[in-house]
Amino acid sequence: MTMKKPAIIVDSSCDMPEKLIKKYQIEVLPFRLLFDDQEYLAGEEISLEEVYQKMKEGNYPTTAQVSPKIFLESFSKLAKEKIPFIYLAFSAEMSATYRTALLSYQQLAKEHPDFTGKIIDSRSGSTAIGLMALKAAQLREKGEDLTSIASTIELMTSHIEHIFSLDNLTALQKGGRLSRGKAFVGNILNIKPILQVKEGQITLLEKVRGAKNVLPKIKELMAERGENLSDQLIGISHADDPQRAQQLKEMIEKNFGCQDFMIKKINSVLGAHLGIGGIGVFFLNKFPLD
Repeated sequence: MTMKKPAIIVDSSCDMPEKLIKKYQIEVLPFRLLFDDQEYLAGEEISLEEVYQKMKEGNYPTTAQVSPKIFLESFSKLAKEKIPFIYLAFSAEMSATYRTALLSYQQLAKEHPDFTGKIIDSRSGSTAIGLMALKAAQLREKGEDLTSIASTIELMTSHIEHIFSLDNLTALQKGGRLSRGKAFVGNILNIKPILQVKEGQITLLEKVRGAKNVLPKIKELMAERGENLSDQLIGISHADDPQRAQQLKEMIEKNFGCQDFMIKKINSVLGAHLGIGGIGVFFLNKFPLD
């Protein structure tokens, strides 16, 4: 009996170009966005452009995890067709989505003992998950099985770097992640925080003064942390600032000889917490992983 190829599932915290999502038939499960007591499924009932427009007008949404109902609907279809799956969940330190997916899968596995799946805490978000999903899809196309694919992706979660900066601190303050006073002082002094994701959580790495110092600092950190950067696919995410993303791409090309990039506007789930004008880069600190 021929084993069916595993389905690859992400959620809407993942940033990946639409053409790749379609090419590799990757399923995207939606987070929920709440604007003024009105709930929307991200990417389905409200577009990324509409969300950013609302934020430009000062209307920031609150976010809610993928619902158990959506997980059960998705997993049930696969269970009935005996299709294995791999789900790359948004960081368990930042969302309950990983736990909800696990509980949903365990519930269905009791009803379908031959249903197999791997639920992986990506310990990340944005284009970091996009890079993992693409790798998983490529390994699937090569004929690797679920266990082998999951092993590689779990290794990636330990070695992927996220370095990003925000244009201002207002969104972090609105989301309750920074005091109003600190946000005000930081904005007045033109402080640009350089952040990272470590053990699944956003942490402050450094601070620079002025936007002109952000990209040079990112370059410096890439040089310190990256390995064989010129051989890697480099992820770049931006919060509605494609010009800055292009500048970052050109700087990386010039300094590290990189040729392959995945560039994407930051999804609405993360954009709601980070605000307009952020920029980030994603790469591996161990490459190749084998």
